[in-house]
This record gives sequence, structure tokens and C-alpha cells, in this order.
Amino acid sequence: MGLTGERLVKTAQQPAVKVHIEELVLHGFAAGDRHRIAAEVARELSTLIGEGNLAGFRENFALERMNGGVFKVQAGAKPQATGAQIAQSVYRSLRQSSRASARALRARPGMGGLRP
Repeated sequence: MGLTGERLVKTAQQPAVKVHIEELVLHGFAAGDRHRIAAEVARELSTLIGEGNLAGFRENFALERMNGGVFKVQAGAKPQATGAQIAQSVYRSLRQSSRASARALRARPGMGGLRP
């Protein structure tokens, strides 16, 4: 399913975070729930990114594609709960990517890092 949407979140400590999801592909969910799931993914992901510290990510960061991993949803879960769970899974993947990126930057000579 192709969904688009943007969400801005600004906290007192962090600048505004803009999350744009061009397409969200989900299998096994009711077609009628897709918009509510997508809206909650964008809302929760904006909140998590705005509150978190993703080392290695800079302004105007973009990902071409992101695999949010595997997650289990309880039977009968509401679309909003499903969207929040998806966002948390995606955020965990982003954190892992940001840590790897930060380690790579520290290891590069001339990039403010130390030589290995």
C-alpha cells in the first residue's frame, strides 16, 4: 500500500522533527486500517526521534528504504497500537544504524575521528 504523510514534532530540548513516509508496506492487515496505522507510525516515530539521540544523523537526513524488522501484533489490536509498535520497531533499526554510522565516523581520519 502506498501512503504519504508528514508529521512535525518539536520538544523543548530538540528541534522539530519532520517524518515523511512515502510508502508503508504491510502484509496481513485490513485495508480499512491502513490510514490509521500509517498516521500512528508517523506520529510515534516523530516523537521517538524528537526525544531520542540518534548519533550520526544530521539535518535533512533521508533513507531510501528502511526495513523495520519483524514484530508480533496481538490479535484484535487496534490500528493505533499496531502503528505505535511498528514505529518502535523502525526506531530500534534507526538507532542501530546511527550507532554504526557514528562508529564509522570516529574511525575515519580527517573526519574528526581517530585512527584505528
